[in-house]
Parts: sequence; structure tokens; C-alpha cells
Amino acid sequence: MKFFHLSDLHIGLKLYNRDLREDQEYILDQIVSLAGREQPDAVVIAGDIYDKAVPSAEAVEVFDHFIGALTSALPEAVIMIISGNHDSGQRLNCFRRVLSRQNVHMIGLPPRTDGEYIEKIGFADPYGEVVFYLLPFVRPSMVRQIVGTDEKGNSLSYDETLHKLIDRETVDETKRNVLVSHQFYLPRGKKAQDVERMDSETVTVGNIDQVSADLLERFDYAALGHIHKPMQVGQEVFRYCGTPLACSVSEAGQQKGVIMVEMKEKGSVRTTVLPLHPLRQVRVLTGTLPELLEQACEDYVTVILEGMEDMAAVDMQDRLRAAFPFLLEIRRKSRDSAGPASGFAPEKQMDPFELCSAFLKDPDEAAKALLRDVIHTVLEVK
Repeated sequence: MKFFHLSDLHIGLKLYNRDLREDQEYILDQIVSLAGREQPDAVVIAGDIYDKAVPSAEAVEVFDHFIGALTSALPEAVIMIISGNHDSGQRLNCFRRVLSRQNVHMIGLPPRTDGEYIEKIGFADPYGEVVFYLLPFVRPSMVRQIVGTDEKGNSLSYDETLHKLIDRETVDETKRNVLVSHQFYLPRGKKAQDVERMDSETVTVGNIDQVSADLLERFDYAALGHIHKPMQVGQEVFRYCGTPLACSVSEAGQQKGVIMVEMKEKGSVRTTVLPLHPLRQVRVLTGTLPELLEQACEDYVTVILEGMEDMAAVDMQDRLRAAFPFLLEIRRKSRDSAGPASGFAPEKQMDPFELCSAFLKDPDEAAKALLRDVIHTVLEVK
């Protein structure tokens, strides 16, 4: 059994208001070429197909072209897609039964009633059966009817919710099982602040969406989405593949790729990262104005100017834009300063929790807990 693991396409994303359609089409065509070369039995897309819950017509067109090309390159393969926190589960669920007849399984919503369970797709190969559990992004309020509430009638935590959802399933651990999920999983013993997050990710107040990765241990492989930097979650077989294309300046220099997973007998899982090469890299360049101009290129570039004299040049911005036609931003950094870049650097925005805490002037822990619950209840229904 061989399958591709990818996620977080974020089709329709803009980078500093630059339209990335050409870049996204280029990288998606590259994925199709890799699929045609490797001929996997399945392709898994672990959420965040689109960058917005209501994608533009252009974004839908890009995704439609990608799936059409993928099914042409892999006429016998099964394509499995779940929704992420950026997607509309209801929209992704549309035509689910019709598409499944074409071996395209788009699962937008998790089980929400007692009679519903996680969607499962089974495969047979010479080593037996492989079962894929397709679990879209879950907020506790979505599934409270089947997982219950706490003693005060409030939704359970993300961690409790996900554990209860998995516990409802009869996972036959004699078979090879794959979980496809779009959540923030933490390895045992790790703290949320220890995990490097990218600027393009949605980070919740107090990281309340964290889920202990111990629930992954019932599966032979976890195809995860949500974290934009490729990383393992405690074990090599529990993986975030990351975005196929840099979605923020914080991802500059990252090698993006598709994870190819090969499963043989129970316990035998091999992963290979197939590198992807973007049309334009995202780069951060630092130096004086003359030094920067010598590095002229057509990549997406953030420039950090050293010294005040260059900032005073009347034509500084024009010269930089001529050298870097896909310039993202200009920052200033003094040569004798060890501090962060300033000047043109965007200011850090306070999140709603920080703003409310500042307004309330040092709330106690009970007030903070109530504040977090209120903020996330509002965000969930937005």
C-alpha cells in the first residue's frame, strides 16, 4: 500500500496582498507530476483545502483543475480529503455521495449524532487490510451531542473531545490503521509553546485546541494537517507534512514536500519526502542598500536594511522594487543593534484574550478561564 500525504493547500491565499494563484497552480501541477511518476494507490489531503470558508470562484477553479488532473494521472487511485479549520465543512460535504462513486471521498463534517461514526475507507493488498479513518477538523461544540459536556454543561476540552470520539470507534489493531486528522497534536511531555508555529497558522487563545498525541498510538500512521512546518509528532509515523508552498515569511527557507508512505506488513511503515520546488522562493535578505541591490531576483522577498543612511535615500523604495519585482516588505535594522528589525516591520497585534485581560486589569485565574471560554464560544460561531 502506497499513498501520498499532503495538507494545508490554502488555495486562494494572498501573501502580503500578492495573489498566489500562479504559484499554487505551479506547485499543484508538480504534485500531479509526482503522482503520475510514483503511482500511489491513494492520495490523502488532510484539511485546509481553501484559505477561506467561502472561497472565491478562482480558488474553486484551481482546486477543480487539480483534482481533475490528479484523477487523470491516477485513474485507479482513491482520493481522500477532509476539511480543516479554514474550510467550510458543510460546503466540502456537498455531493459527498456522488463523488465517492468516483473514488473521491470529501469528508467535511465529523460524526454529530449517536448513529454516526468516523468515515472509514478500507483497502486490501497482499498484506491484508488497511483502514483509513477520515476525521475532519473538530470543535468541541460540533460534537457535544455525542461526547457530552462537563458537570456545568459546558463543552469538553479539545483533548477530551478527540479522545472520546476515537474511543467510540472499534479500531481493530490487528489491521493496519491510518488516521487522517486536522488538529493541533502535542507529543507526550511537550508544551504547546515548545512547538514552533508559523505566522500563517491560526493559533488559539491559550492554545486550548491542543490534543495529546497519545491517542495516535492506536494507529500505524497519522496523516496530519494544521501545522504548516513539516514535523513529526513524537514518532516518525505521526507526521505533519506542512504546506506545499510557503504561506508566510516565517516559512522562508523551509524545504516543502509531499510525504510518500509505503506500508507492508503490520508494523512496517516507510516514509519518503518528495521535495517540491516553488516557482518563487520566499526569502529574507539583510544588508545595506548596495548589498541588497546586488542580490536582485524574482523571488518573494522581505528586505531588512542596515543603517539609517539608506533609509534616507529618496529613491530607496523605487530602487528596491525595481530589483525585486515581487517585494513583500521593507524593514529597517541598525547595524549596531542586536534587537529586532524595526521601522517598516509590521506591529504585533494583541489577540482578543490579551486585549480583554488588559482592559480588566490583572483578572484572577477563574476570570481568565471564563474569558477564554467566552472568546472561543464567539469565535466558533463566527
